[in-house]
Amino acid sequence: MLLSDFDYNLPEELIAQTPCQQRDHSRLMVLNRKDKSISHKHFYDLKQYLKKGDTLVFNDTKVIPARLIGHRAKTGGKVEVFLLRRTEGNRWETLVKPGKKAQIGNIIEFSDELSCEVVDHTDFGGRIVEFKFDGIFEEILDRLGETPLPPYIHEKLADKNRYQTVYARENGSAAAPTAGLHFTKELLEEIKAMGVNLAFVTLHVGLGTFRPVNVDNIEDHVMHKEFYHIEKEAADIINNTKKNGGRVIAVGTTSIRTLESAAKEDGIIEPIADETGIFIYPGYKFKIVDAIVTNFHLPKSTLIMLISAFAGREYVLSAYEEAVREKYRFFSFGDAMFIE
Repeated sequence: MLLSDFDYNLPEELIAQTPCQQRDHSRLMVLNRKDKSISHKHFYDLKQYLKKGDTLVFNDTKVIPARLIGHRAKTGGKVEVFLLRRTEGNRWETLVKPGKKAQIGNIIEFSDELSCEVVDHTDFGGRIVEFKFDGIFEEILDRLGETPLPPYIHEKLADKNRYQTVYARENGSAAAPTAGLHFTKELLEEIKAMGVNLAFVTLHVGLGTFRPVNVDNIEDHVMHKEFYHIEKEAADIINNTKKNGGRVIAVGTTSIRTLESAAKEDGIIEPIADETGIFIYPGYKFKIVDAIVTNFHLPKSTLIMLISAFAGREYVLSAYEEAVREKYRFFSFGDAMFIE
C-alpha cells in the first residue's frame, strides 16, 4: 500500500483552531460498517448508539507541559526541548531544536532551578537528556513548561484544561488523546446510568502517535514505541464484556492501540505494563475492538491508516469527503466520528 492511498483534500479553514464551546456539542458523524451508511448527529447523541453491557474504554493519560524553552550554557543560544517520555531516573527522550547544536555534553539552562545535559542521541534524531534541578521536578515543569499544542493550531488556548480530557489522571503525554475531549463528566454519568461500563487504560502519547510517515510504501514505516499499562480492574471489565456478549468500544486511536497490543489471539486481556510499537493498517485483524469513537485525522497519517484498517479505506475516505462537503471541523479540536 502506498502513502498516497491515504491522502485526501482538506481546505485549511476546516482545521479547528479552538475547541467547541461545550465539549459534547461538537458534531458526530456515525458510520455503520454493515450497511455503509453515514449519519450526521451531535456528540451528545452518542448515547443512542450505546447498549447496556457495552464497555467504553478510555485512555486516562494526562498531557504534561512538555515544551521547555532554554538557552545553551556556553553560547546563550535559544533552545527548545520537547519532552517525549521518561526513560529512567531523570533522563528523558526529547526532541531538541535546533538539534544540530545540541551535541553530547552540551548543557541547556531553563532557570536557576532547572537545567539538563545532552547525554545521547536517539535513532529518530532526538536526544536523551538528563535533568538537574533543585526541588520537585514535576512542580518546576508545571511552572516553566508550556502545554504543547499541535503545529496546525495557531491560536493560543484560553483555557489549558480544554486540551485535557475530563478524566485525565496519569501524567506522561506529549499530546492529548483527542477523541476523549468531547466527553463531559455529566455525559459520562448518563452513560453509566444506562448500564454501560467505563474502563480506563493508559498510553502516554509520544512520537509514535504523531510522527509523520516518510516512506512511499507504508509497510516500511516503523512506529516509535510508547509506554502503556492496563490495570486488573480494567482487564476484568473488558474480559467480562466480551464474555457476556457486549461490545468493547475504544475511545480514540491510542485506546485501540493499547487494547490491540495487550490482547492475546483469543481476545483475552491480562494486566500489563509494557511498550508498544504496534502499527495498524489495512489487512490487520482486530482481536478485541468492536466499535470506535475517534476524531478526523491528518491525511497520510498512521491514524487514518488505523481507522481504514477497521472500517475499510474506501469507506473511510468517502466519509472524509462528505465531512469536507458538510464542513465538519477537523483534527484535535474538531468534530468526532463513531464507527459501529
